[in-house]
Amino acid sequence: MLAIPKHTKGFRTRRAMNWLVLGFTYSAMYMGRYNLSFANKALSDAYGWDKTQIGAIITAALSLYGFSAIFNGPIADKIGGRKAMLIGASGTVFFNFLFGLGAYMGFLGTGSYLLLYFTVIWSLNCYFQSYSALSLIKVNASWFHISERGVFSAIFGSMIQGGRALIYAIGPALVVILPWQWVFFVPSIIIAIMAFLTYRVVQDAPEKAGLSPLDVQDASSGDTEVVSVKYVIKKVLTNPVALAIAAAEFCTGIVRHGFEQWFPRYMVEAQGLQLNSPVFTKNAFAVVFAGIAGAFAAGTMSDWVFKGRRPPVALIGYVLQVLCLGVIWRAPSLDWVTAAFVVNSFAITMVHSMLSGTSSMDFGGKKAAATATGLFDGMQYIGGAFVGLGMGFLLDTYGWGAWGPSMIGFALIGGVIMLFLWNARPQSKNSGH
Repeated sequence: MLAIPKHTKGFRTRRAMNWLVLGFTYSAMYMGRYNLSFANKALSDAYGWDKTQIGAIITAALSLYGFSAIFNGPIADKIGGRKAMLIGASGTVFFNFLFGLGAYMGFLGTGSYLLLYFTVIWSLNCYFQSYSALSLIKVNASWFHISERGVFSAIFGSMIQGGRALIYAIGPALVVILPWQWVFFVPSIIIAIMAFLTYRVVQDAPEKAGLSPLDVQDASSGDTEVVSVKYVIKKVLTNPVALAIAAAEFCTGIVRHGFEQWFPRYMVEAQGLQLNSPVFTKNAFAVVFAGIAGAFAAGTMSDWVFKGRRPPVALIGYVLQVLCLGVIWRAPSLDWVTAAFVVNSFAITMVHSMLSGTSSMDFGGKKAAATATGLFDGMQYIGGAFVGLGMGFLLDTYGWGAWGPSMIGFALIGGVIMLFLWNARPQSKNSGH
């Protein structure tokens, strides 16, 4: 295992400022992404749309997110993560606000024109959202040595879950107490504040903040090629490990978004809970805190137990997903289903933090981290796109009993890929291995 470098107090303080502001900005952007799941049923109730029609919004948006992340990765590598995050946050503020304004566009009626409006606006929101993960990881790849990344990715994973926690806390109340559109207006305000702080505080690399450069010992170390679109695409797309991780992330996307996009509606329709009921609120927070625990468990195990290897931890996550989805499929009781939801959140975050969050920095290197993240995260959202229209049709046709088993096979495939990648590590020119 590579030794963790000793940093000066000034370096640690400046880095902490950088990653706290950047992490909380990304966390806020999660609010502007997961808020749709809380408006899912409200939109059906307001306009008479079935699950397939709501799923069409999800599919269009996640498809655009996925493909945009793949193409925006090289852009972020070229312009820097700070600028890319500001672009993403600004667009997210604007299009969340426009989505909420759809409630006042009576001239569009309540049929296909209004549905098209919501679909286009939410897709554009997801286009700008696609800058978020790759921007964050692009910046952090220059600030964190490879031997630190697992644990610090866990810290970032927990901050991301904080965005989910906040929308889980206020989302049900906003939908139940206020008109549904406020679940889009409130995140817009919070994201705008964090974007301003990002502009004021965040820098792309230690040297941009007046500090000495850090040799992070990843796949870019010792590489003297100039960063260009051609360079970053070659760096990622010619790496068989990166391509295998991308395939696994496609499977992750189906499980993750199949769970997260439909979870609140499942609890209302299949389990008979209200969004603002104490039982739902308690369980929703348990799901979020399990995600935080999953991020820390994954980071700690990958750095300290598996000596910087990420696939073994992701394999554990995939195995847990299979078990949890089996419980949800059989649904023996609300208590069992709730426990499965909590453990599944733990497992999904283990995989996500290891693959999109950490492996992208390792195998892309700090020069191509955004491109690798764009590929991994993009493939995850392309997978997630299938659980919009496809899942909506499945649920309309076969009911909630088909929900759990529809995702199990993809968790199995992801686990098999991790078995093949068990010993995969990045190759650094400076490290000699």
